[in-house]
Amino acid sequence: MTGTVNYRPTRAVVDVRAIQANVRNLKKLLPVETGVIAVVKADGYGHGATESARAAFQAGAMMAAVATPDEALALRDSGIHQPILVLGPVPISFLKEAIRQDIIVTIPGVKWAQAAADELRGFEESLKTHVKIDTGMGRIGLRSEEEIVELIEILEGTSAIRVEGIFTHFATADERDTKRTEEQFEAFNRLVGCFPERPKLVHAANSAAALRFPRFALDAVRFGIGMYGIAPSEEVAQELPFQLERALQLETEIAFVKQAQGNESISYGATYQAQQGEWIATLPIGYADGLKRGLRDQQVLVRGRRVPIVGTICMDQCMVRLPEELPEGEPVVLLGKQGNEEITMEEWATRIGTIPYEIAVTIARRVQRQYFGD
Repeated sequence: MTGTVNYRPTRAVVDVRAIQANVRNLKKLLPVETGVIAVVKADGYGHGATESARAAFQAGAMMAAVATPDEALALRDSGIHQPILVLGPVPISFLKEAIRQDIIVTIPGVKWAQAAADELRGFEESLKTHVKIDTGMGRIGLRSEEEIVELIEILEGTSAIRVEGIFTHFATADERDTKRTEEQFEAFNRLVGCFPERPKLVHAANSAAALRFPRFALDAVRFGIGMYGIAPSEEVAQELPFQLERALQLETEIAFVKQAQGNESISYGATYQAQQGEWIATLPIGYADGLKRGLRDQQVLVRGRRVPIVGTICMDQCMVRLPEELPEGEPVVLLGKQGNEEITMEEWATRIGTIPYEIAVTIARRVQRQYFGD
């Protein structure tokens, strides 16, 4: 075992100061009474859940949010003591552990609420919950006044479940047409009004809505992809109220250099034929690290210049064509800035027909994370 030593030069460098700056700038934009819930699911969108949560709390976030019970427990195990909300449905078997670990869970529906009440019958401590309202996302949540009435009846029959919040999720807040988002917000407010007592934490806005529609702020906003410096969509990027600071840079080094001697084939399938005299470098990063095979022909940065990936991307390595001979150990940037050039997650996403969220969360855990900042 080598402890924390990592000999591989491929790394994701995360500047937590960028996360802190994004949280602080959002707080300036929002009403003073509105809190920020830092969404650190999927290992902090690939940036590291614990480090991202700590940075967000240092910048004034009130709560962390994750997707699964295991993600919540990992934060607790790492020493995060602040409130944690699990946004997704959790199994009934987790509820007593949630109480022990002081983790807030989501009520996704009436049947779940009844099962939770049955499970916790006679349990002395109360389960902290937020009620999910489905106003058009179509995943989980209560959808009607009738369901809310049923839920209230269940809650009135037990002291083991305490509702501390209520929330919904916008389906199209990152799109140019805002009509559906407006309709969802109106529906949410109507259903919130069905509760005999308004929960103390009502929240609806995700990153896109928080950045575009401060009037939807309510008691808190959930800051996810934007917290890491990535705009939720091109439409949102064009309307940003402040400049988002990118937190992650993906780097490696040249591991091997050779000069082609004629029509040499490169990589699987012999799909690239190097011309006489071309300098070909091998990089120790491949699709097992998150450099997807569809990124062939994507450029990387070497000495501030763009150079192309050539041939099929391998599981652990890829090849690039250099403008001239460069030494092994030369720094390479795959995502981020070098000199006056920058390669973004949005650029990768456009090339392979996806969204930057997917790029961020698929940078593999075997890629070491290095953190800078407080």
